[in-house]
Amino acid sequence: MSTKNISISWSEFKEISDLEKDDRDLVIAARDISVKAYAPYSGFLVGAAVRLDDGTIVTGTNVENAAFPSGICAERNALSTAVSNFPSRVPVAIAIAARNSEGLTADPVSPCGNCRQVIAEEEFRNGKPIRIILTGRNKFQVIENGGSLLPLQFNRNSLKSNCL
Repeated sequence: MSTKNISISWSEFKEISDLEKDDRDLVIAARDISVKAYAPYSGFLVGAAVRLDDGTIVTGTNVENAAFPSGICAERNALSTAVSNFPSRVPVAIAIAARNSEGLTADPVSPCGNCRQVIAEEEFRNGKPIRIILTGRNKFQVIENGGSLLPLQFNRNSLKSNCL
């Protein structure tokens, strides 16, 4: 038997002015779009902004549905829009902002498991990391790649190696 260890590291900033300009632009876009989310059931509005390799910014929000599994998260919405409308471009960064009844959440909110899987798939598909910027009122967290949020991930290699 052997024991393995997984660790994650990120950069944390207190002020938006401490972020790189491209990251600041994404944070602002994610915050701005979050107010347009459709979340009548949870009241939890999320916005995501994806920067493509040519500098284009694509946004998305969470969209809830009375049949709860039918909704979509902001991150998946933004990435799906980017892939659909800019098929030759590669996502290089995503910023995520969330609001509740008090406004922007105090601390950053991390992507759910489904969104982590979609981010990981995009990284795998393009062979490039996606920088993740999580934003809250009190701090900003920057993670250099989505794979850090989803260790031991399932991908197309898993399908090939596990077939009978």
